[in-house]
Amino acid sequence: MNWKKFKFYVKLNWVKALLTLTLAGLAISLAYFIVIGIRAWNESESYLRQSQLAMVPLQLYLQIIMAIIFGFVYTYLMYWLYFKRGAQSFAQTQKKSVAGKDIGITWNDVIGMDEAKQEALEVVNLITDRASLQRIGGKILRGILMLGPPGCGKTYLAKAIATEAKLPFISMSGSEFVEMFVGVGAGRVRSLFKKAQQLAELEGGCIIFIDEIDAIGAQRSMDRGFGGTTEHNTTLNQLLVEMDGLKDKDHNIIIIGATNAPETYLDPAILRPGRFDRKIIVDMPNLEDRQKLFAYYLKTVKYDPADVKIDRLARITVGQSPADISNIVREAALITVRNEHESISMKEIDEARERIALGIKRRVKLSDKEKWQTAYHEAGHAIITYLLAPTQDVFKITITPRGPTGGATWTPEREDTFIKDSNKMLSQIKICLGSYAAEKIKYNATTNGVFSDFSTAMHYAHQMAWNIGMGKSGMLGNWEILNNVSETMKARLDADVQDILKTCLDEVSQLLKKEEPLLDRLAKELVEKNELNFDEIEAIFKEFGKNRP
Repeated sequence: MNWKKFKFYVKLNWVKALLTLTLAGLAISLAYFIVIGIRAWNESESYLRQSQLAMVPLQLYLQIIMAIIFGFVYTYLMYWLYFKRGAQSFAQTQKKSVAGKDIGITWNDVIGMDEAKQEALEVVNLITDRASLQRIGGKILRGILMLGPPGCGKTYLAKAIATEAKLPFISMSGSEFVEMFVGVGAGRVRSLFKKAQQLAELEGGCIIFIDEIDAIGAQRSMDRGFGGTTEHNTTLNQLLVEMDGLKDKDHNIIIIGATNAPETYLDPAILRPGRFDRKIIVDMPNLEDRQKLFAYYLKTVKYDPADVKIDRLARITVGQSPADISNIVREAALITVRNEHESISMKEIDEARERIALGIKRRVKLSDKEKWQTAYHEAGHAIITYLLAPTQDVFKITITPRGPTGGATWTPEREDTFIKDSNKMLSQIKICLGSYAAEKIKYNATTNGVFSDFSTAMHYAHQMAWNIGMGKSGMLGNWEILNNVSETMKARLDADVQDILKTCLDEVSQLLKKEEPLLDRLAKELVEKNELNFDEIEAIFKEFGKNRP
């Protein structure tokens, strides 16, 4: 142990060391006085002298020493109970740091997201080479904010930064700061940064990772009298002070925050330069990234390379996050073991995808009438998707109850899309209404199965009219951000919503009436087989002379 670490250890444990030395000194003194008393007792000439010289000093010294011992023990126990396990412990963070070298996640383990990795690499260089930055008068970054959907690797990237920088890493969730008592969150923030400052002083730097930072970083507001808002505000205020406050020494501490919430949800003070200086967007993987991810996760299992084509897997998993891809491979491995096969094949991967996307098959026996109703419901979805939604494939149709539904039509996207135009949104509404229209055509009645379809269709129609100016009336603007929209304006916008829904329903109904023989054939095949896969669906549409637009 070098002198710096010894000095740091003494600084952290001087109270314990002082108490230990004091108790040891008292124990030695007690032993010494006992020995003196015994010697005096042995050398006494009479019983009276023996008692005066031996017992009185011994009793006196013993009383004094025992009082001192009990005083120190009582003080130490009170300190331990009050600060370590008592009321003050609420405001102390018990998180332990992990050495960067012990995390073991390198850049090679972070697949895809090349732009995010490049940004993170620059941060690592700044952390590890402060001298070159300071030579030109620059200052170290205070914080990095990672934004993106869940499961895309924000936490993984933060761990890779700590590994590459070889610095201590403290990880916490934003919700861990929040308690019912006002002031506890601020105390935990102080405790966290105190621990980080100690580690930075010892190791040359420290990384704090706060996951789901929106729990404490949301915009501040006035307290309505219940105390929760005050607790949130004080916690956030303390975080702001620790990130950019008046300090006697500039420690090499980097705060990495991660959130799935929109950036506008966070308080403007936490986003200003000097706090979270760098924003890194960690988004869904593209086609090339998904190929790398499948190759990475399949390396850890035994699979059949002749049957499992990684490029095909990447194409059929549009919109899947790295966590989803990892889950597919893991689920496929479990299915392979359950089926007592030697290696993973495409069959197990397809079954894993279906199980994750559609849910586990339920042992529910539908009546003949329910089977036909469900078959027409799903056939309506399939026909509208095939003929009116060119960017989606009809991958599978099932009337086997899965998850919360009685059936499902699986229509994954064919390619990555980042922008939804009016045509795309209208096609989504039409797909949802295909089930309702098919039921009305065949039974002149509908089932409660259209509940979720209506919810999705209503969401898109409402967004088009209220948020992005796509209604028939031509009203422009995002009306939901206003608190004082007049009843007349609400009625006009709601009329636009209904116009979108009814226009789409009319088009869908006309198409399904025209294609009623195809609707009947799909429903009949579903009743007989319960499930139709991609090839079987394509064959039925080709039989009726239908091609994708």
